[in-house]
This record gives sequence, structure tokens and C-alpha cells, in this order.
Amino acid sequence: MRIKVDQNLPAECAVLLRAAGLEADTAEAEGLSDADDSFIAERGRTEGGALVTLDLGFSDIRSYPPQEYSGIIVFRSKAQDKVTLLSILRRLILVLRERSPERQLWIVESDRIRYREG
Repeated sequence: MRIKVDQNLPAECAVLLRAAGLEADTAEAEGLSDADDSFIAERGRTEGGALVTLDLGFSDIRSYPPQEYSGIIVFRSKAQDKVTLLSILRRLILVLRERSPERQLWIVESDRIRYREG
């Protein structure tokens, strides 16, 4: 599974995903730090990878219909420090081993994941 880590998440997220056997790149490493959300979304669509982000704009299904993407995973956490985000990602990795986000929007909170299919 391919995953693009948005620039608003720690780069260590890609390291953890790769350690779990997933193919992960960061938007920053690909020179997309200043790119618009729509460009990042389109890049994910053409590359066939899920996007992991803190940007709640990606949860707008009118702008980003889940069925048109290889997965949109939005972290929604009150605390957004590195330790908290990496902890949430570790729990997410367990789910990614069992389930694909393909054509779905996942809202990942500290205690649950909500799934929305296209």
C-alpha cells in the first residue's frame, strides 16, 4: 500500500509507515510543501496512494469525494504534538494491516476511526 504523508504531519510518520512494511513518502520530500490541497490530492490520485493528513479540508466529501481517491485519512486530535500524532499513527498502522482505505475517507481520532465510503 502506498501512502503520502502530508506536510502538516511529522516526517517520522513516513518512517513508522515504512517500518511497518508500507510504501510511504512525504509531501515535503517530493517538493510539495507549498502545494495547494487540490494539487496534493490530485498527485495522490494519479500515484494511487492514500493521503494521511491533519488538514480537515480533506474531509469535505463534496470537494474530495472518497470514491475518486485511493484513500483519504484525516487525523483529528485535540492535541497535535508529535508524541500524540505518532501514537495515533501506531494504532492506525494496526488497522491498515487489516483494512484498506481505498475509495474511503477515514477520520482518525485518538480513540476511534470513522469510515465513510464513496
